Amino acid sequence: MAEVSLRGVSKTYKGSTAPAVDDVSLSIVDGEFLVLVGPSGCGKSTLLRMVAGLEALSSGEIAIGGRRVDGLDPAERDIAMVFQNYALYPHMTARDNMAYGLKNRGFGRAEIAARVEVAARILQIEPYLDRKPRQLSGGQRQRIAMGRAIVREPAAFLFDEPLSNLDAKLRVDMRGEIKSLQKALGVTSIYVTHDQVEAMTLADRVVVLNEGKVEQVGAPLDVYRRPASAFVAGFIGSPAMNLLQVTASDCAIHVGGQTLRGSGALPDGALTVGLRPEDLRLATFEGAARLEGLRVTLVEELGAERLVHMRLADTRLVASAPSGEPLGDTAAVYLDPRKLHFFATSGERI
Repeated sequence: MAEVSLRGVSKTYKGSTAPAVDDVSLSIVDGEFLVLVGPSGCGKSTLLRMVAGLEALSSGEIAIGGRRVDGLDPAERDIAMVFQNYALYPHMTARDNMAYGLKNRGFGRAEIAARVEVAARILQIEPYLDRKPRQLSGGQRQRIAMGRAIVREPAAFLFDEPLSNLDAKLRVDMRGEIKSLQKALGVTSIYVTHDQVEAMTLADRVVVLNEGKVEQVGAPLDVYRRPASAFVAGFIGSPAMNLLQVTASDCAIHVGGQTLRGSGALPDGALTVGLRPEDLRLATFEGAARLEGLRVTLVEELGAERLVHMRLADTRLVASAPSGEPLGDTAAVYLDPRKLHFFATSGERI
């Protein structure tokens, strides 16, 4: 176990003018589960590969356990990586796949066997150790790949979208298993995903990346409740936060020909207002502000709740509401002005 530090890490590929990773500095404390999240092309996998030693840095430093490693080969960094595609040898049994790295490092047979048995017991894959990958399900193969990482007893685990190839139910199950496993082992872990639900449920801290830059770092609920930018507000949350282009004047907000009174001082002019779907209601409550005459365009029934998609002039809104409530072609929505999020036209939070 060890702290992982990144200082001014950047990566620019040959022939490109824009960096894939741009001056990223992070400190991942011993035993922490850090999740890098962002859309495709934001630089999260490139950043992870630089920590692993699979990509060279253009500038900056990386240290693991207080030892600078950016000039070392991957095998010298004391890390173990779990890949999206499992990366198992098809001609080897699960046991041999888990043991292969230890054999290459010169461990004795007894030590290898002991480590494999411990990892298999932790992952509950003992019945599958003598099977080859083609005889295993996707979830079983991913457990074998995780077991191969565990037997290394590394200073840090690196996960590169390990659940992307699994079906929806298995992803949820494996997500819980990975979180429980990491807490039990207490190993510093860096996990890459484009799925913000994975990020929210797994992370001790989330790093939101956009175009190679860090937009925000924080505990999942802190990032959700107080996004630092319009980009984070629109990316974190399922369904995404509503982002409305409005005009403000005299502490009032004008949108779609209607006016809302704000809960505090606002700069006059163009703004972006954010509002979570769960904070939009179809029934009034004390202190609520109101938008009326919205056209209902789609209703998604999810069981206990429904997502109601609406339009107010050129503005789209999504509200989360209990299923079964009567709903016509038009609706009024009610909101608490204190739960509005305000962003400048440049994207920064106000």
